[in-house]
Amino acid sequence: MFRGKVIVIGAGAVGSTTAYTLMLGGLFQEIVLIDINKDKAEGDAIDMAHGVSFVKPVTVSAGDYSDCKGADIVIITAGVPQKEGETRLDLLKDNVALFKTIVTNVMKYAPSDVILMPVTNPVDILTYVTYKLSGLKKNQVLGSGTVLDTSRLKYLISQKTGVDARNCHTYIIGEHGDSEVAAWSVTNIGGMTMNEFCKYTGKCDLNDLDKMYNEVKNSAYEIIKKKGATYYAIAVAVARICECIAGDENSILTVSGIFEGEYGIRDVALSVPTMVGKNGVERIFEVPFGKEEMKGLNDSAVTLSELIKQIQL
Repeated sequence: MFRGKVIVIGAGAVGSTTAYTLMLGGLFQEIVLIDINKDKAEGDAIDMAHGVSFVKPVTVSAGDYSDCKGADIVIITAGVPQKEGETRLDLLKDNVALFKTIVTNVMKYAPSDVILMPVTNPVDILTYVTYKLSGLKKNQVLGSGTVLDTSRLKYLISQKTGVDARNCHTYIIGEHGDSEVAAWSVTNIGGMTMNEFCKYTGKCDLNDLDKMYNEVKNSAYEIIKKKGATYYAIAVAVARICECIAGDENSILTVSGIFEGEYGIRDVALSVPTMVGKNGVERIFEVPFGKEEMKGLNDSAVTLSELIKQIQL
């Protein structure tokens, strides 16, 4: 596996946990943290570096945008926190303004074949913004999308059925947010659809499917209410995406990719099963989802397109 250089922009809970997870995974020879709060980035880097004797050889440091020279992947987790009384559109405009600064500075130094990975919410719109601002090819920009949402659904199916989560095959598609869609029509366990599996084992029914879908949609809100933020699982999800790229795995993940006609949708970033390899997005698969799921996917696209129209790039 190729072990290169990764940049993590934003040393908040998500960024620092992502950098730590990447260090443990041994994917990269060099990890650089960049944050406006230099002391926080330096403190995190030193703290992690003190553990390098227990992992594969790696350097962990704090730096600035000039360190994007030679970077293979740049992960963007930085974001503006939502203020009290602020609308979603206000927050989006604040983060778009921040991303204009970040992406411009990254592209001053990053190589032409760099892969950019936005994680900041709303991730689909910020993935599209990153694509437009960077001038990179569409395959080189991919957001974390619904990779975590899909994992949440696999976990819930596993809990209900007793089957290893790695053998519960399903996808959350569309927006990473309230309009996301559970693709039950292509969900399967051991080659059986969920309906077939439920009838065969008696361990679940259609009501359970609705409950699981709603729990996935609301799980982030529940975690935030209990502990203030979500960061462990998204860090593992981002590390998994990096692993697919670094290892040229051509694995299927629901990253947020740029649509240019797939499913009749264009000029927006959404999540569907996507092949991820050394070039980033290798291929967006056009899966024959169910009729209601296709409607949900298109509704997601419309929702995001309307928001994109309201921001100035």
